[in-house]
Amino acid sequence: MQRKRTMVAVAAAAALATGLSACGGSGSNGSNGGGAQFNAAVGKVFEQSDAKGGVIRMANSGDWDSLDPADSYYSYEWDFARLFGRSLLTFAPAPGSGGTKLVPDLATDLGKASDGDKTWTYHIRTGVKFEDGVTVTSKDVKYAVERSLDKTVFPDGPTYFNDYLDLRGYTSPYKDPSPDKLGLQAIETPDDTTIVFHLKQPFAAFDYFAMLPSTMPVEAAKDTGSDYKKHVLSTGPYKFAENNLGKNFKLVRNDQWDQKTDPIRKALPDEFDVSLNTNADDIDQRLLAGDLEFDVTGVGVQAAAQGKVLADQRLKANADNPSSARLWYTAINGDVAPLDNIHCRRAVEYAADKASYQAAYGGTIGGDIATNLEPPVIPGAKKFDPYPSAGNTGDEAKAKQELQACGQADGFSTNISYRAERPREKATAEALQQSLAKVGIKLTIKPFPQGDYGKLYAGKPDYARNNQLGLMVYGWQADWPEGFGYFSQIVDSRVIRASGGNSNLGVKDPEVDALVDKAAVTEDNTARQQIWGQVDQKVMDDAYILPGLVAKSLLYRSSKVTNLFVSDGYGMYDYVAVGVKK
Repeated sequence: MQRKRTMVAVAAAAALATGLSACGGSGSNGSNGGGAQFNAAVGKVFEQSDAKGGVIRMANSGDWDSLDPADSYYSYEWDFARLFGRSLLTFAPAPGSGGTKLVPDLATDLGKASDGDKTWTYHIRTGVKFEDGVTVTSKDVKYAVERSLDKTVFPDGPTYFNDYLDLRGYTSPYKDPSPDKLGLQAIETPDDTTIVFHLKQPFAAFDYFAMLPSTMPVEAAKDTGSDYKKHVLSTGPYKFAENNLGKNFKLVRNDQWDQKTDPIRKALPDEFDVSLNTNADDIDQRLLAGDLEFDVTGVGVQAAAQGKVLADQRLKANADNPSSARLWYTAINGDVAPLDNIHCRRAVEYAADKASYQAAYGGTIGGDIATNLEPPVIPGAKKFDPYPSAGNTGDEAKAKQELQACGQADGFSTNISYRAERPREKATAEALQQSLAKVGIKLTIKPFPQGDYGKLYAGKPDYARNNQLGLMVYGWQADWPEGFGYFSQIVDSRVIRASGGNSNLGVKDPEVDALVDKAAVTEDNTARQQIWGQVDQKVMDDAYILPGLVAKSLLYRSSKVTNLFVSDGYGMYDYVAVGVKK
């Protein structure tokens, strides 16, 4: 709820015009006027162009959660999904803060609220087709949302619709109990172009839910459940020509896409080729050599390449270093003894050497040391430090006092997990292992695959508890840059699912849950921001999360790309706008 609904509508309309102009233009020079230079794609468009053709080559050091829009939750996956799918709304294709504004995509306008913000109505565009030639209707959007509710089949997707729709026991179209198969009654489709959502409680910023990939339409007759990820039927300008799970996939032009129905996409490249499970350092070498256009994850180059880029002005001119609404942090798991004691958790907070945490991400170029949870780019965020230490290197004396208070004066042992494909997370785990050892807290490091980190390991409560994952290295990018879009999925205990796929890795406090509910129905912008500040303070007092860095990424752009800019909505390059020189 960034602002009242009417204010969102006005801002979004303006942003749409900005987005269209940002993607347009026929000149070959960047709008910054200086060609390649450091941060040339931050807050402005680099190399504006309408030229079509060419191939964009990308690589991922891990794997997708899933190519199925119902089952993805990384920011880069949402950014990329807009190439082959159309949600009701989306972020405007515009640089900087312009990219945080919502604009219509499959829908003709922003949502119309009624019944005190408990009912939301959208109308969808006519003439939009699936890649098989079938016309998209409101029923396809309804079905897409229905299937996304099934967290047994799709454990990695967000739970906003699960949490706010008036489900009345409905769980999945695969288990629809109604004899006539009418589907979820919380969503109505009175005609082929109208869809109405009914909530169980008011929510003034439902338009952000309409932006989720789970609203990308799915044909019920073509749905294959968990296998749908093998071939998602496109409604966007590109479709899957090849998909070798875990290895690579290829997007080519979708001949059923009609530019007249799509005001935000230019569809400049002919093709997108994406390699998966590629070594992170190899990706960087290929970027610098010009053999790749992007590391698709948008987390920036690794330490070795970072040093090369910053030391060479020619390479640095092809780099951008944006801040984002992302926090690199480590979850402290209260389900694992003795971290079920608040004083043991606070001992971790005091003992952590955050200067080493920052060094693991390459120093200041990788981010600013965080002492609380809410990144400064989120409106109303305020910095505070409940666990201070000289030079951010840790306070051993305070940590030992907390260990004494929790009955572990000599320290204790636990495990720390990280995503195996992310060298900086490994370096973080090693840094924490060293700093916490100084007060007797012994960490055993456990790597897990990125693609299943939330589904089967850190994000699966039983696994994390039974395998003593006391600390879990993680990071969180706001689903949208506002308090609810940032906090709700990482601090609200009610979103934690036993089946896994969680982003809340252990914050469980009824007082925090109550504050989330209070903020969700508070219309006044200033009052709402203050409530999110209280959430920040309470979670920090509980010591469930060790903040590491407010993220900055050193992104490297190929000299071949055009029409490139960083979107604040996604915290990385906007892939729907980019082009490439042939």
